[in-house]
Amino acid sequence: MSAEYFIGIVPPKSYMERVEHFRKQWMTYSIVEPHITLKAQGGLSPDKNWIERVREVCENVRTFSIQVAEPAYFGDHVLYLSVHSEDLVRLHEYIVHEISPSDEQVRKYFELDEFVPHLTLGKESFGLSKRQLFEMENTASRELSPFPQFEVEFIRIYERKTGLDRYEPFEDIYLNSRA
Repeated sequence: MSAEYFIGIVPPKSYMERVEHFRKQWMTYSIVEPHITLKAQGGLSPDKNWIERVREVCENVRTFSIQVAEPAYFGDHVLYLSVHSEDLVRLHEYIVHEISPSDEQVRKYFELDEFVPHLTLGKESFGLSKRQLFEMENTASRELSPFPQFEVEFIRIYERKTGLDRYEPFEDIYLNSRA
């Protein structure tokens, strides 16, 4: 059975649960748990040969801090929580360079120069209207603040098997706490 993969960063369990509860006010179903995308699907082939290269990158990267911040939009159809961390951007770049997706894949998935760290709250493609996204934005500022700062100790690979409509956790890879 074939599969699709991407790599994310998971917020602390208590905040992840708050975001999941928040999303359920507008959507009955989500294709993946709340996360910050670190590396999109491009170049993450079903043969999984890239996983060892990702492990090697993580062995050489220290744990780091992330600050979740105010809601923002991609265009007017994707609402997300902003995420600030230069270390996250550097880790994204290391992994993309190690995986070496095609230029077309880098463009398609908004990587490298187009990478904007974020935690998606809702999208029109999830069946939400622009009005619902606007309501979601206003409510997020109240219900999801204070926005947390947290230490990233591991990254999570997600897998979606062919025929399934949800990404599930596949493997957690820990960063080097002493690098």
